[in-house]
Amino acid sequence: MIREGDIVPTFVSLLNYTDQGIRDLKGSPERQQQAEEQLRQLGGRFIGHYLTMGAYDYVLVWEAPDDETAARFMLTVGSAGNVRTTTLKAFPQDQFRAILGSLG
Repeated sequence: MIREGDIVPTFVSLLNYTDQGIRDLKGSPERQQQAEEQLRQLGGRFIGHYLTMGAYDYVLVWEAPDDETAARFMLTVGSAGNVRTTTLKAFPQDQFRAILGSLG
């Protein structure tokens, strides 16, 4: 479970609807609520979600307690067959600076 003050891994997921997902587009808000609940049960949370235009249909910004939980969540989302995902691990500015500082 994520606690106040914890450094929490942040992820950005780029989603594209599959043929199945676009056919049931009107069910998308309900599926999103289900995904939010699944992530909450895994100890994570959504920071933001956006319908986008361009190469990707949707962007999610979210946190999970660790990489294994993130992988479990994305596998669960993908296994439903409505979206294909590409997930990026994001480092906040403080962590970025710490990484740069460790480069000797």
